Amino acid sequence: MNPAVAPLVLTLGEPAGVGPEIVAAAWKALRADQTAFAVIGDAALLRLQGVAVAEVGAPGDARDLFGSALPVIHRPLPAPVLVGLPDPANASAVADGIEEAVSFALSGEASGVVTAPIAKAPMYASGFRFPGHTEFIAELTADAPYAGTRGPVMMLTAQNLRACLVTIHVALDQVPELVTAERVARTARVVHESLKRDFAIGRPRLAMAALNPHAGEGGALGLQERDILIPVAEQLRAEGIDITDPRPADTLFHDEARATYDAAICMYHDQALIPVKTLDFWGGVNVSLGLPIIRTSPDHGTGFDIAGKGVARPDSLIAAIRLASEMAAARAAR
Repeated sequence: MNPAVAPLVLTLGEPAGVGPEIVAAAWKALRADQTAFAVIGDAALLRLQGVAVAEVGAPGDARDLFGSALPVIHRPLPAPVLVGLPDPANASAVADGIEEAVSFALSGEASGVVTAPIAKAPMYASGFRFPGHTEFIAELTADAPYAGTRGPVMMLTAQNLRACLVTIHVALDQVPELVTAERVARTARVVHESLKRDFAIGRPRLAMAALNPHAGEGGALGLQERDILIPVAEQLRAEGIDITDPRPADTLFHDEARATYDAAICMYHDQALIPVKTLDFWGGVNVSLGLPIIRTSPDHGTGFDIAGKGVARPDSLIAAIRLASEMAAARAAR
């Protein structure tokens, strides 16, 4: 643990899901290497996982306690938890935990935020008006100073692949109209800046995935490459950003191709997530780029069908914690 970097803060996510299980398992896995973090949530849920818990007031208290007990900023839930059955009565507490974690990161008391999965249906039933974590955190940090191109941009990463999304959760038939020059250019700028700031890559290399098969085949299979993506790539290179012209996505993600770039700019959801999950199904991480704070999360959902059975794998959360710690160290070193 780098003493110059504050501990991370984790949110417990949907209390009826796998969040408590994987947070407890991650603490067991990481306490030996002193990747310190504190958890915001109901301490009783973590005690049920059979781990030693110490209630604390702030993430900084994790420094001395982390090796022997899991530091928890205790926030009791208003309603009982039935494993596998989310209750909208607890949704406001889930949102409050995210907001408090972000405030710790903005103040510098935490070096970053790692969020366990939430369930959108009970959140929406309680009046939550954001599509998900990313958009909520973007609003919570909107007034904070930030030197760079604002995101958020979603990055999915596993092993040596970083795949960044121009469009996220939209129907496939809406993607072509959303792949605009402005949106592609902003995404590339955010990724370029984040690779330098958060990943300590001095000269980032970006690869642009084409929207259409065969990169449009000169216009025979689509015009977006010719009319939008190639001009955007030329504009970005004129700004000093190292980015390729759009390349066919079916040749962009094999081992040799991945060695030629530091991040891929992908046009739609499955174009990015399929290669990430094929490369490492259990260990992928979701990263929000272009924000004043560091935020990562596991690349999976609440797992209601397996919650409470002791079979939930913590691999993705462990990877998310480690990546957030590395990103925090990179920011601190600048």
